[in-house]
Amino acid sequence: MPSTPASGPVRSADDLNEEIRRLMLRSGGRLSAEQRREYEVLVVEWAAAVRGEVVKAA
Repeated sequence: MPSTPASGPVRSADDLNEEIRRLMLRSGGRLSAEQRREYEVLVVEWAAAVRGEVVKAA
């Protein structure tokens, strides 16, 4: 399972988006309970990365 934003290396929003896409492809669009938890962690990390990229651009 991927690390949380606070405990692991910072990944770009693009990298995280690609990981989310791979998860959805692997699951066929139907997430198990474990995959759902992984998806939720990825989305939270992705949102933080997007916010960080917007702040850098401003």
